[in-house]
Amino acid sequence: MLESVDFIEAQYGVYFSIFEIISVIIFSIEYVLRIWANGSRYDTSLGDETTRQSMAIIWRGRREYMFSFHGIVDALAIAPFYLQAIFPGLDLRILRTLRLLRLFKLSHYSTAIEDLFSAIYEERRSFVAALYLLSIATVLTSTLMYFAEHSYQPEKFASIPSSIYWSIITLTTVGYGDVSPVTWIGKFISIVTAFMGVCVVALLTGIVASAFSNQMARRKVLFEVQVREALKDGLIDATERADLEKLRVAFNLSEAQAEALFEQVQKER
Repeated sequence: MLESVDFIEAQYGVYFSIFEIISVIIFSIEYVLRIWANGSRYDTSLGDETTRQSMAIIWRGRREYMFSFHGIVDALAIAPFYLQAIFPGLDLRILRTLRLLRLFKLSHYSTAIEDLFSAIYEERRSFVAALYLLSIATVLTSTLMYFAEHSYQPEKFASIPSSIYWSIITLTTVGYGDVSPVTWIGKFISIVTAFMGVCVVALLTGIVASAFSNQMARRKVLFEVQVREALKDGLIDATERADLEKLRVAFNLSEAQAEALFEQVQKER
């Protein structure tokens, strides 16, 4: 980000380069270690597998990581540096944008992105239905606007596909104003499109918000069940507390939420 500011790049460009090299070295070591460590994902100590079978099992875990979301992100995060080093004469500046994928490396330590996709996946039927309605609204309104405005603004509404830009901007209630109707029927279509957009976008937002809420509610219930199990004998030992703490972190529950659940369960006993 700072490299895009000319006077900062001119003054600190060398330090940015050094920081880039150090970062790539750290990320490269991490990537190799993750590949190696994922070889232990599946147990090869049980049974009487041959060495060849054991190696196949080890590489199964490593391949799963390499082609997983995190594995691909980790590889693409360091790839631009090595490609630039291997092909110094080529203009590979566009590949530098792949460094933005390093932002997704934070998901190793935060499950926010995974929680988002998980919530959408659980409500996928409703989400797809809302996207279907949005698609219909987009095609319908862009087609109507094309026929209403093409004769008056042929450069802005040159075709139905080009009218889709106006439709999406209006449906999402962004309204840049760079493309707008001039005929009375076009303005009427715009009003209808805006109302449709409010409804459809609200549906999508509501589905995601509801999915997140339901997901957190389920996690609280599961955490409460584990707390009840741990309190069956009347106290929680160090091992049980450590397990509950891991579960709390995995479920993205705050310490206050966990403490409130503890107090609730203890009061009910």
